[in-house]
Amino acid sequence: MYVGTQVTARDDDDFRVWAQLGLKHICADPPGDPASWTLNDIERHRDKVESFDLILDMIQLPLPSQPIEKASYPDILLAGPDRDRQIDAVCRMIENIAKAGIPAAKYNLNLIGIPRTEMERGRGGSLNEAWRWEKANPNAAPGLAGVLSEDENWERIDYFLERVVPVAESNRVRLACHPHDPYTPPGYKGVTRVLGTVEGLKKFVLMRENPYHGLNFCQGSIGEMLDNPHDEIDDIIRWFGSRDKIFNVHYRNIRGGKLSFMETFPDEGDMDMVRSLKVYKEVGYKYMIMPDHVPTISGRDPVGVAFSFCYGYIAALLEALDRGHL
Repeated sequence: MYVGTQVTARDDDDFRVWAQLGLKHICADPPGDPASWTLNDIERHRDKVESFDLILDMIQLPLPSQPIEKASYPDILLAGPDRDRQIDAVCRMIENIAKAGIPAAKYNLNLIGIPRTEMERGRGGSLNEAWRWEKANPNAAPGLAGVLSEDENWERIDYFLERVVPVAESNRVRLACHPHDPYTPPGYKGVTRVLGTVEGLKKFVLMRENPYHGLNFCQGSIGEMLDNPHDEIDDIIRWFGSRDKIFNVHYRNIRGGKLSFMETFPDEGDMDMVRSLKVYKEVGYKYMIMPDHVPTISGRDPVGVAFSFCYGYIAALLEALDRGHL
């Protein structure tokens, strides 16, 4: 295991800072619309990352966490008329990722984005993302996806996996899918979020089962699915980790649980992140451990400082774990 980041570099100094902080492996995307990336674009981007003595471990497929209205390839999940062409484009991108020597790609199968209610005050007055079902609109109107049954949602996911997983296997590129964030009651905005429960995620990784088909395991999002994240999360890590279905870890904590939580820094939430890190090691997990969301803090560089705190926290725990001090 090693510390990583997926933060978008604002300029070349961010690459320099990551190298200086000891981050070696990163997930970073080429500039421009993902649907337009060519092999040359990906290779040029890889070369730039490597020029800072960093390793490009992963990039994002053009299947984002944003609502389907903002997706480059919406017909994949909408089962629209352009679905097959868009899936073919994703397959070509997987082939180009392999040609560029990048071992993994992350992606989302998201229709309604990442719902949140208003931000809340956290430690020292930070502003933290939150989701309180009692403050949400349970009758929110469906979006572009309309009203979609659970069975139809699974059929569309399976249609996609049937075509892309063999391409990932033949090109030896690990495909890491992010859970739906957060859990929402069935039918919210017309959709049942089938990857928003642990049982749904188990079903997903066993569909078209393959060593190159797994999860971008967001510990924060999975904690959001649970009644008692503190007590439940480690056995869930064991289930997926023992089956080699974790290809990246979003190392994020929350305070609360299913339908009512606030995001936090890793050291202050309800999950025991030290204990969880020991479980990742126990199951033989060997890739990046990265923060994905952080509270909004004060100061001249709130993003850089908040993420740097998380990098240092993770790096220190990994060193202690490797030396047998945990």
